[in-house]
Order: sequence, then structure tokens, then C-alpha cells
Amino acid sequence: MAPLRVLCIHGYRQNGASFREKTGALRKLLKKHVELVYLTAPLSVPQEVPGKENDAAPAPAAEEDSRGWWFSDVQARSFNARQQCEESLGLDQSVAAVREAVKVQGPFDGVLGFSQGAAFVAMLCSRQEKQLEPEFRFRFAVVVAGFRSACKEHQKYYDTSLQIPSLHVFGLEDKVIPDSLSRELLPSFQDPQVLIHPGGHFVPASSAHRPTYQEFLKKFQ
Repeated sequence: MAPLRVLCIHGYRQNGASFREKTGALRKLLKKHVELVYLTAPLSVPQEVPGKENDAAPAPAAEEDSRGWWFSDVQARSFNARQQCEESLGLDQSVAAVREAVKVQGPFDGVLGFSQGAAFVAMLCSRQEKQLEPEFRFRFAVVVAGFRSACKEHQKYYDTSLQIPSLHVFGLEDKVIPDSLSRELLPSFQDPQVLIHPGGHFVPASSAHRPTYQEFLKKFQ
């Protein structure tokens, strides 16, 4: 049986390589059944200039090539999940990057997103169901630490509940995307499955989570 091919969409200030590294446990957990293919966002995130109080703090290695899927602050080219904005910057470029990945590296059975990438996955699924993306053939979505975009121009993606089967994963101790924000995204999907873990802002992949992932994925094999 051929493994399911899943396109992986990283979080803000990550890239495909760093996300692959951070999801090593997930790859190990699913390796017999799933092939994870990692995409890097087209938008470069400007390096933050540290304030005097933390001048000496070294930047994490993963931030050498910080990427994002859209910016909520058009002027500063920055993103905050809670920032309300009229319009964003860069989403069209990111959709085009996914389109190209599907064309060149596809087909994909499903799509998995983390944090900003998870919010982006919800938009991609909406575009697929509205038949705006004829190349997309995602049969399922895994949404980890997802949320609804607070940007006004993105609200069209939440006007109907999506029929695509979805698994929503979030942590009760997540300080970056609190579980309350992840719960707000659930009504945008028709029959969402939920995996809640006690931890923070990461993709959980302990043996305790294996049955939930496998039960969800086996429907598509």
C-alpha cells in the first residue's frame, strides 16, 4: 500500500527545513503510512532588531531564514495572530507557491499546517471547496494550533463550513496560539475531529497520540 502524501505548511518564522526538523517525532510515528513533504513560504520575514535589553541574546538558528505566509502589518512586514487588519500582504504569493508545489511535487492526499500555516491550510481548503483552485485535490486536512485570521479580507474564507475531513490538534498550555483561538476555528469545518494535548506550541507526536492520528488517516488509505 502506497503511503499517503501530505503537504506540510510550517508556522510563522519557520521554513520547510526547520519544520521538518521540529516534526521528526511525527515523521517517525507515521513513517510506514505517510510521506511528509515540506514547503517553504515565499515571504522572507525581516529580522527583528533586538532592543538594548536583549542585544546580547543570540538569534535561534531556525530564524536564519524566517518565512511567513502573509503579513498582518503591511508596513512593518510582520505578523501577529491577534492583529486585526483590513488587508494583508503576501497571501496571493503563498497560494501561488502551494499551487506550484501541487503541480511539481504532487499529487498530495492531504495537507498539514502548524500555527500560521494551519490558519493558511483552512484558507486553502476554502479555496479548494469554492473551486478557485482546480489543481487542489486535498482529501483531508490536519490543523495544528490553528486559528481564524483576524484580517477583514480573509473573512470570506469562513462564510461556509468546509466539508473536507479535518483533524484539529491544539495544546492547553499553548501561549502563542491559546486553545481558545483554535476552538474558534472549529465551526468553520463541518465535522471536525479534535486532539487536545496538555502541552504548548508544538506538533505533538508521542505514542499516546498515535491512535488518533492513525484512526483519522486510515480512512484515506
